[in-house]
Amino acid sequence: MHTIADLKKGEKAVILDFSVDTIPLKLIEMGCLPGNEVSLVQTTLFNGPLFLTINGSNIAVRKDTAEQILIEKI
Repeated sequence: MHTIADLKKGEKAVILDFSVDTIPLKLIEMGCLPGNEVSLVQTTLFNGPLFLTINGSNIAVRKDTAEQILIEKI
């Protein structure tokens, strides 16, 4: 299985599943839900946050959180 952390810059995917216990509620409120499209906009050095577009919203997600969200690449 792939996670958001596996995406390369410019790649798109569809969110499949995640554990509600490991994902901050704020991400869910911003559209990080199964079935929504996600794309990687930018990465940062030293395992910093990943900058994503999820369902039209631009957000930054910690790498450890991104590793918990399962995706299917498009």
